Amino acid sequence: TGFLGKVLIEKLLRSCPDIKKIYLLMRPKKGHGSKERLDGFMNCRVFDKLKSEHPEQFNKLQVVPGDILMEDLGLSAEDRDTLQRECQVLMHCAACVRFDMFIRDAVNMNTVGTKRVLELASGMKQIEVFVHVSTAYCRCEVEVLEERLYPAKHRPKHVIETVNWMDDELLTHLQPKIIEPQPNTYTYTKS
Repeated sequence: TGFLGKVLIEKLLRSCPDIKKIYLLMRPKKGHGSKERLDGFMNCRVFDKLKSEHPEQFNKLQVVPGDILMEDLGLSAEDRDTLQRECQVLMHCAACVRFDMFIRDAVNMNTVGTKRVLELASGMKQIEVFVHVSTAYCRCEVEVLEERLYPAKHRPKHVIETVNWMDDELLTHLQPKIIEPQPNTYTYTKS
């Protein structure tokens, strides 16, 4: 539901009329229900043309309360079951793009969050495509970036375990060495 998500949703609604439904994972916010969150999402200027020409397309959007930072994405059993029965395409573009984020927080958002989305996808009965949107910046040490998987410096499982048990002081001290050759925790966790 961030910048990239809004652009993607607008393009899908405008260019792919055969889409039946789009589920949007949205964090619950105090005092704001799903309808209010969706209204706020759709108030972005990127949707202005679609609102004036094809407002009925917005009926395809359905909010699913959840949070990438929570175990099982914070999904209710009912919502998880619906997604696993109905979804054919899963697009994951959630991330925190702050370059100065503490490594534990960046790992939880960008690495563990992706792992949780993959776990959801693994139970989808009709899944045809899993799209993970990342950034070319995650391999800034490569002069010519190809569209392929690059090996990670560390096993993600080990990184997740390390940031969970290591105290803040030690992690702060080791962070520059851990993320090397990446210049920041965003780049490291996306790589």
